[in-house]
Amino acid sequence: MGLMTSLLTLPLAPLRLTVAVAEQIRKQAEAEYYDPARIRLQLEQIEILRENGEIDPEEAAAIEDELINRLLVSNARQRGEV
Repeated sequence: MGLMTSLLTLPLAPLRLTVAVAEQIRKQAEAEYYDPARIRLQLEQIEILRENGEIDPEEAAAIEDELINRLLVSNARQRGEV
């Protein structure tokens, strides 16, 4: 970049920084959301809640379906398919 371009775009620096930080936060959130170990732990917790009668079977099944879908997406992401 030339000096003139640098001076003209200087007021946008805080915006670029904000966008970069937001992108890092998004990446971290997605990494946690699709973490296979975290998903498996949540599946185990749902099973324990169901066994203890703290959650009804229909609700547990719905949550498990969502978690399994996340796990499938996680596996596809690791293979580079998504």
